[in-house]
Amino acid sequence: MSEPIEVHLPAMPECWDSCGNCSDAAVLVSEILVRPGERIERDDPVITLETDKTTLDIPTPCAGRVTALHIDIGDAISEGMLILTLQPD
Repeated sequence: MSEPIEVHLPAMPECWDSCGNCSDAAVLVSEILVRPGERIERDDPVITLETDKTTLDIPTPCAGRVTALHIDIGDAISEGMLILTLQPD
């Protein structure tokens, strides 16, 4: 059996920094799209982030089963923060 994988928030898209509309705003978890025990495929969206002006779905890097969530709706989140733990296939 493979070792569990920690899924962290990736770097934000370059456009978030270049336009200035989102980079200064708090980035909040607006929706959690998976639950512990749920099986997901690579690139399935796992959370939705929101600022004052936009939303962004964050995908998973690999297929597997969600073993733990480390964020809640309404949490402020930043690059590198732990989102979930995944048992890969």
